[in-house]
Amino acid sequence: QNMSGTWENRIAGDLYLGLTTEAADASVIPGTAESWTISPDGTVYTFKIRNDANWSDGTPVTAEDFVYAYRRIMDPKRAAKYASILYPIKNAEEVNSGKETDFTKIGAKAIDAKTLEITLKEPTPFFLELLTHYTSFAIPKHVVEKAGNDWVKPGTHVSNGAYTLASYSPNDKIELVKNAKFYDASKVKIEKIVFFSNEDRTEMEKRFRAGEVDLVTDINPARIDTLTREIPNELKIAPYLGLYYYTLNTATGPTADPKVRKALSMVVDRDIITQKVSKAGEVPAYAVVPPGVANYGYALKSDWADKKMSERVEAAKKLMTEAGYGPNKPLKLELSYNTSEGHKNIAIAVQSMWKQALGVEAELVNRDVKVHYNTLRDGTFQVGRAGWIADYNDAQNFLFLLETRTGSNNYGKFSNPEFDKLMIEAGTITDLKKRAEVMAKAEKIGIEQD
Repeated sequence: QNMSGTWENRIAGDLYLGLTTEAADASVIPGTAESWTISPDGTVYTFKIRNDANWSDGTPVTAEDFVYAYRRIMDPKRAAKYASILYPIKNAEEVNSGKETDFTKIGAKAIDAKTLEITLKEPTPFFLELLTHYTSFAIPKHVVEKAGNDWVKPGTHVSNGAYTLASYSPNDKIELVKNAKFYDASKVKIEKIVFFSNEDRTEMEKRFRAGEVDLVTDINPARIDTLTREIPNELKIAPYLGLYYYTLNTATGPTADPKVRKALSMVVDRDIITQKVSKAGEVPAYAVVPPGVANYGYALKSDWADKKMSERVEAAKKLMTEAGYGPNKPLKLELSYNTSEGHKNIAIAVQSMWKQALGVEAELVNRDVKVHYNTLRDGTFQVGRAGWIADYNDAQNFLFLLETRTGSNNYGKFSNPEFDKLMIEAGTITDLKKRAEVMAKAEKIGIEQD
């Protein structure tokens, strides 16, 4: 409930099983819930939890474990970074924001030990996909109430997924072992998994090639050509529904001026970055929603995206002059990124582009991932590297990053009343085509003003 990163998601996905889960092709299939029904108006979901669903200590998983989890993550005192993803549940946002203090009004109740009813504010087409996300997982009420925050420690921790926690060494490794109480344990073929915590991609490549690890999920982009030549069968590059972006502080500092934000964006040559720096087949991004997202069909772009770079630079210079910056008063910025050779190389490229085109003096600041993202959430930054990997295949999962109510995931504190209004409206529309039209209007605002 305090997680927010993809690296944490990999671990949570092995330890826990949500009401729904994903098949190999990413389609939604039953998880802890063996079946469900949906009311005609699309707002009430009734889940039947497997009779053989148990926690790793043998205690049955119950509907109350889910109810308890939703009330706990929405407690304002917990300040869960990702609570907003569950806002489709009735009164979840109201409780999380402090407007409602009665936690029992959250739209989740146990009909009986194995029957869970979830009521939504309005029809949510992607709700079953959302339930594959770790924020929606049950937690063991019987353990948490007894151990408090220590429930996550080895020896106390219990889980309901394919694996259970064996050991944890901070900044080193996490060991998981097969959960004998998992309902489908007979099909779990790997007995033990060890996750290593290391942001040095080059070192992890060496360990992989030495046979010390079986899988490395991130590599140094500068090594792609070499790896393609030397170990082509081991290197796997595949499509990934995500967005790599720089968030600009819209609340304070020079980037609060939309003219500055637009100028900085215009002179970043995304083709050079994807072809010469990252080199893993990424698609240049000029919008918020990546191409290929389900039930959307729009491929929006900034109004300047197809212009020649020379034209973009001239237009950007004009914007900077209007904002009060120029040769005699260069804009000075701090660009923060988390530790990674790839992030560093992209930051250096952008730093150079800003300098050459606009005379911007950008100071690069490297922070470890935890400190970096805390800095973004605190708003104590000017420009910061960020990334977003879809939690479910829907445009809303990208556009919500710009909603005022999103909270800690809206790092730049972008806030536009019309954008918020359109996103709320989209949440009430069951016709997928009309819903997409409304979200496209919202995305256009985000592209033009963020």
